[in-house]
This record gives sequence, structure tokens and C-alpha cells, in this order.
Amino acid sequence: MYDIIIIGAGTAGISAYKEALKFTKNILIINAGPWDTTCARVGCMPSKALISVANQLYAAQHLERFSIQATLKAQTEQVMTHVRQLRDRFSQATLKDVEQWNSEHKISGEAHFVDEQTISVHGEYYQAKSFILAVGSSPNINATWQATLGSRYLSSDQFFELEQLPKSIAVIGSGVIAIELAQALHRLGVKTTIFTRSRRIGQLTSTALQNLAQQQLSQELNILFETLPDEITLTQDHQVEIHYTQQQQPQILHVEYLLNATGRHSLLPSLQLQNLEPHFQDNQNLPIDPQTRQLGHYPIFIVGDAATATPVQHEAAHEGKLAVHNCLNYPHVQPIKHTAALSIVFSSPEMATVGQNYQQLITQHIPFIIGTASYQKQGRAIVLAQNHGAIEVYVHPHTRQLLGAELFVEEAEHLAHLINWMISGELMIDEILEKPFYHPTLEEGLRTALKHARRQLVP
Repeated sequence: MYDIIIIGAGTAGISAYKEALKFTKNILIINAGPWDTTCARVGCMPSKALISVANQLYAAQHLERFSIQATLKAQTEQVMTHVRQLRDRFSQATLKDVEQWNSEHKISGEAHFVDEQTISVHGEYYQAKSFILAVGSSPNINATWQATLGSRYLSSDQFFELEQLPKSIAVIGSGVIAIELAQALHRLGVKTTIFTRSRRIGQLTSTALQNLAQQQLSQELNILFETLPDEITLTQDHQVEIHYTQQQQPQILHVEYLLNATGRHSLLPSLQLQNLEPHFQDNQNLPIDPQTRQLGHYPIFIVGDAATATPVQHEAAHEGKLAVHNCLNYPHVQPIKHTAALSIVFSSPEMATVGQNYQQLITQHIPFIIGTASYQKQGRAIVLAQNHGAIEVYVHPHTRQLLGAELFVEEAEHLAHLINWMISGELMIDEILEKPFYHPTLEEGLRTALKHARRQLVP
């Protein structure tokens, strides 16, 4: 019997395995797919490689903002080759690490539960005192569209297998993956049309910032808000034909590919948790303790993308690591302490939420005041020709602590980290404003928002 069996070798699973090795060698990690993580293979890294290329081209095409006249001939035929080469580099680094693990510690195959101490893989049975489930997630698939379109239907996982950029594409969705890929493709010269179920873009919960993002991004991108396809077919010349309705008028769009980017779903159903308890058949309502990640009363802990509303890499790694200690100390389990939440969308401008977002504060009836700063007239942003967007900071009116922030500005990824550390340090607004803000920097916009908040506080 193993001390711990880890199922899944993504970010959370790898983190758990490395932490467990510090305390026991009696462990097993089982993985049903590739051993190079979703992030490296089809997620974070290849998407950011594509975005980086797209933004470089966009910047070069808009040099007139700096009074530079240039003629640019874009040759994008090798973009996907470049992206895949970088992807393979990151994937190989992960695989090289995994190859060094003790071969007795790892099994390739799909696992499912037989009972609370037993799993089956390829007809063989393995038992453990505790389990960490880190099976991750997979893109949502529209089976009807997939069957109709065949290779012309793409998920975000399949997209990075394209050898060349398409000439045209329709993107379904308005979440993180949809917006990031759609904007990158548009900037690379791909005729891109976005279909969205609602008007919401990305992850911003602030009404003001949402409206700003919708306005800003729709100036660049062809976004069909509150519009989904009525019918999708494949023509004889292998074009995707999309029938939709806009302003009560029937419309038809022809594109090379359809990219379905409507989110991801947990792979927990593959584990057959109903063999533990029949009502575990409902994977959407599993009794997972939000603090400890424990499944019911069992020595089973679910981490990473398998069960979360915020599928981000650093949280998966953190949960995987700390779940090990709950496994080894079971039944004495402890809450998995999280730092301030941090999530980023690599659009342009970037979106970020830090700590408690606007909607969470409203829902939880937490008192707060809003400090705002527009970047339209922010000095450094003007110099960089990046003077778009705005930020909001949320401050408790009594404790004067910084609770959270939402951002829609260029370089939000850096500002968000700064804010995250402030929140994690439980700093009051007065303490933050005592710190230096170098001039001229984009960070001065954060100071402007904080000052706006402080002016609303009772001295």
C-alpha cells in the first residue's frame, strides 16, 4: 500500500509529487496523457508565444504613433512553426525532468476508483492510504459541430497543431482563451469574427471596466455580442458556413476554421468517483471542502484545474504542494492557505483581477470604496502610446486596507503583481502611499487610484 497515489501529472500533480518525495518514497503518480503539462503543451506558453509575435507585428505596423514612417511587409507563414518550436522547448524541459523520476513511481494509463483505498489501471489494482486527484481539465467540445466540420473544427488544444495561420476563423466565446487567441490572430492578419453569448469580455467584474473593455476591444475586433450561430455546415470546398441572426436579419459567414473557445471542463468523471458513493456521479456538486480540498470524509484531495473556478497555474502548483501535507497527516487536515488571488488576461490592453474583485465584495456585503485612475492622460502611458484603459482599487473604509483591484491597462501583469504583494502584506492605503513611486512610470497610475480612494476616506 502506497502512502500517497497522485492521479494526474499536470502542474498540480508534478508539484505534489516533488513535495511528497521530501517525506516518503512510497508514492505513485499515474497519468493518462502526455507528461508535459497543459500549460507547456497547449496552454500558457504556446498562447503567449503567439500573442508576443502578434503584438510585435502590431507595434511595428503602428510606428506612426512615434512619428516614424516605415514600410513593413509582414511574412507570417512561419509564425506557427515558431510557436510550436517554443512550445516544444518548454515541453521538453518538463519531460526531461519527469524522465529523471524513479520509474517505479510512475505509471501511464487511465485510473478509476474501485473503492476508497483502491484504484484500477489497465486491470491492475493499486492501494493507498490517501489520494491526490490532479487530473486537470479539457476544452469543452460541441460534438455536433465537431462531427459536421471534422478537421475544420478546432479546440484551443488542437489550434497549436496548425502548420500555418488560417486566412479566416470564427471564434466562439468571450472568455480568457477566446479573447487572447482572437486578438492575436486578428493582429497577425487572420480575418477573425468573434461570436459571444453575452456582452461580458474576459474576467472583469466591474461594470465600468467591463464597459470600457467592450468599447475598446470592439474598436479593433469584430465582436458579435449576444450572437451565437444558428446553424453551422461545411461547404463542398471545405469552408465553414455559419448562419446567424443579427438585428433580426439572417446572415451568413464563410471561414476556414471554427475555434470553439467556450471554456474547459474537469476530467474528474474519468475517475468513476460514483464507486465511492452513488451521488458522486454528479461531478458538478461534489462535496469538496473549499479550504482543505478534501472530498467528503475520504482521504482524497482534489487540486488544480480538476475542481476550481480559477484555473491558473500558480494556484494549481500551490494546492498540489500543500495537499501532500494533508495526505500525510490525515485525518488531521489543515486549510490550504492561499495568497491573494491573481488572474491575468493577456489581451491588449491586459486585464487583471487581484485579491477580491468588485463582484465578490458586493456579493459578500463587504464595505469598500473605489479609487479609480484613467490611463488616457497618464504621462508614461502617453509616451509609450499605451494610454488606454483604467484601473480600480478597492479599499475598506474602516480598516483602510487594500482589498482588491481590477485593471484594464497595458502592462497590467506587472501592476497586478505589485498589488498582490500589497494585499498579501495586509497594507493599509496610507502605508502604500508612503512608498516611492518613480517618475515617470506606469505605476504612478496606481498611485493616482490609491490617492483617489484615500480622499474618500474619513481622516
